[in-house]
Amino acid sequence: MTHPRVLGVILAGGKGERLYPLTKERGKPAVPFGSKYRIADFVLSNFMNSGIYSLYILVQYKSQSLIDHIRRSWRLGGLLDDHFIITVPPQMRWGESWYRGTADAVFQNLNLIRDVNPQLVAIFGADHVYRMDLQQMIASHLERRADVSVAALPVAIEDASGFGIMEAEQGGRIIGWEEKPQAPRPMAEDPRRALSSMGNYIFTTDVLVEALVEDARRSTDHDFGRTIIPELYPYARAFAYDFLQNEIPGLRASEERGYWRDVGTIEAYWEANMDLLGSAPALDLNNPRWPILGPSFPGPAAHILDGTIQDVQVGEGTVIRGATVRHSILGQGVVVERGAVIEDSIIMDNTIVGPNARVRRAIIDRFNVIEPGTAIGEGAERVPDNGVLDPSGITVLARGATRVRGAVPGAHALP
Repeated sequence: MTHPRVLGVILAGGKGERLYPLTKERGKPAVPFGSKYRIADFVLSNFMNSGIYSLYILVQYKSQSLIDHIRRSWRLGGLLDDHFIITVPPQMRWGESWYRGTADAVFQNLNLIRDVNPQLVAIFGADHVYRMDLQQMIASHLERRADVSVAALPVAIEDASGFGIMEAEQGGRIIGWEEKPQAPRPMAEDPRRALSSMGNYIFTTDVLVEALVEDARRSTDHDFGRTIIPELYPYARAFAYDFLQNEIPGLRASEERGYWRDVGTIEAYWEANMDLLGSAPALDLNNPRWPILGPSFPGPAAHILDGTIQDVQVGEGTVIRGATVRHSILGQGVVVERGAVIEDSIIMDNTIVGPNARVRRAIIDRFNVIEPGTAIGEGAERVPDNGVLDPSGITVLARGATRVRGAVPGAHALP
């Protein structure tokens, strides 16, 4: 069978307000994750590993951080016209307005879809942590002769009001849809769970274009979950694709099957990072058969001189000098000085943790300097001026001033 031409459209314009202050200077997809990635690297890696190399990334709020990341990390050669990854800010081709919703974002860029002329358009969000083989979803879409396929995942009924909830027949055809309902309808076969949308869609191109043009003529939310899918499923061939059936090569038996996290809150973000740790992590990124791709690091390997290191991910270029670090994630170019103690925390790139400092249950954004003897997080008397105490009890420090790696703090600071 001839493979259809597939265009990927990645929605990466989210504000991520509940992740403040990590989103003070960047959109949610650009927030660092693990010791070397950004959140957007997961969806981009899924497309690359699935053999889909034609990608437009639609950006909007505080997008420069993500644009720079894409420029440095996601360059494809220019020899083949259908191999490209291009960031697309709002073009305002249809009026003086920003994107008014997810559907409007794609509508305002219909010219790009028409230029590529694909048979299918895969519209995916950029702010979730998961692995997925898109080719399996595409095969399901084609086998069912679907107009639209929606990636679906069962969620606990008590959490379902935060998602688009659908009802589906045994064969997968969607027969009901409510966006973030107050009283979610449980699955017929499991009253403890509801079938949620993951916000990932595959459309037959003609159906997508017709639906977007019709939606643009009216006053709606211009949103896939609130207007496009609810208006399509009663007459179009709309199907739920069961994400739990997606097979990832190299998946270990100890990993959580169907791992997917909406890291939209500080607590959810911290927990997803912690899921990378331990001898049997819920999400094991050491999988050469399905790698999560990220930027190369222009510097040396990590260097641990002395100390107590237990269950830690350490990024390239990081130096630990006689410190204690437990159950934590350290980014690239971090320096941890003698006597410091870090526990249950995320320390992002180019942060310096001074001698005898204490960091517990905290998230420290990039380019911070933790002064000697300072206590941050659980057990500390106060929250630093650039910090926030989340309702979950996690202390979060906003991004510091950019400086060249290895520079003395306070010197050569950039705005």
